[in-house]
Amino acid sequence: MTQQGADHHHETDDGGTRLSDQPPQSAAQAWDERYSSKPKLWSGKPNPQLVREGAGLRPGKALDVGCGEGADAIWLAQRGWTVTAVDVSAVALERAATHEKAALDRESVHAEGAGEIPSRIHWEPCDLEQWQPAGTYDLVSSQFLHSPDLAWQGPLRTAAAAVKPGGTLLIVGHHPDRLPPWGNHTKPEMFYTPTQLVEELGLDSPHWQVEVNTTRERGAAGPDGEEAIIGDTVLRATRLA
Repeated sequence: MTQQGADHHHETDDGGTRLSDQPPQSAAQAWDERYSSKPKLWSGKPNPQLVREGAGLRPGKALDVGCGEGADAIWLAQRGWTVTAVDVSAVALERAATHEKAALDRESVHAEGAGEIPSRIHWEPCDLEQWQPAGTYDLVSSQFLHSPDLAWQGPLRTAAAAVKPGGTLLIVGHHPDRLPPWGNHTKPEMFYTPTQLVEELGLDSPHWQVEVNTTRERGAAGPDGEEAIIGDTVLRATRLA
């Protein structure tokens, strides 16, 4: 699903259906194939809920889970964050690194006498089913981690466990009752409500303070120019201990 004004990561518009005579693909192969099908899959802009919720946070170490073509990680790095950005697709990560280099080149041109600006992003390939992050982070962000090949519960529990005390967990996804009309949504379990996130990730415990837990409407545009109002599930929580 191509969303207007956002860089959406591991979501799908085909419901995961494949021809029965095709051999099964790994998640990495499937996403590499999808990214390779177009020179640019997403808009190149940071996700709007990240901008809204992350703009006021003090920069530190960030983890971007399912970083796609890198717009969110680049946005964070430009605001002083040191970012680890993980994704299953090597094609997406290569493209993201290219986008980062272009952004750094533009910054170098505008920063008189600054010379080459060093990268603040580490691009890391990983299988999110087996992935275990190294260390903890001041911000862990997962934006639209929807895939027919991957249940969201495990990777998002792992993401929540990577938030350091005092740090922020930010999860954004499609609300299952407010999906865009285009696409073949044959797997509603790919999507989640705010209540499901809190329950599945154990955020109703004394170790967490939930700051935002809501559904926000926004306009979106489909692949053929269709327009619709869809709903984003948005959760932001602070780890207390």
